[in-house]
Amino acid sequence: MNKQRWMTILGTAMVVVLAACGSGGSDSAASDEAAFNDADVMFAQMMIPHHEQAIEMSDIALDPTVGAGEKVRELATEIKGAQDPEITQMKVLLTAWAQPLTADGDVDHSSMMGGMMTADELTQLGMKVGPEFDAAWASAMIAHHEGAIQMAETVLADGKNAETLELARAIISAQQAEIEILRLLL
Repeated sequence: MNKQRWMTILGTAMVVVLAACGSGGSDSAASDEAAFNDADVMFAQMMIPHHEQAIEMSDIALDPTVGAGEKVRELATEIKGAQDPEITQMKVLLTAWAQPLTADGDVDHSSMMGGMMTADELTQLGMKVGPEFDAAWASAMIAHHEGAIQMAETVLADGKNAETLELARAIISAQQAEIEILRLLL
């Protein structure tokens, strides 16, 4: 047997032995923390495009041509600053779990993502100006945040991963506070 083949067999055997050692129940706290289920995966896969749309809505508000008010621009900046790192966090989790970053394309998941705007609605929003824009943006963002909160509550009920559950609680807290501010803009 040549040396290369021997090293490959030895390496494979070591991986199997290490995997067997690591799969024991002796360190249940660590394995519970790293454990995940379908609800955790679905939450991350759905919340990524949901957050991406909130960032897109915020970019529209930050476009000087719509003449958004100062409070709307401040909130849009805050939303982008909070949700962009959360997208990265969810992508890291999905990658660590060896799961795709997007849900199965053959299944319509739109009913699971409340508050999402259609492409036409986004275009219409971007055509509004000044106080009319502010009111439309606040209404759309309230619905969008309520959808995110609903998704977060679902994973809190059904999820398993400690980091996902912590993220869901943070999303609920932050977005509920932003909804209160948005309601004052109406």
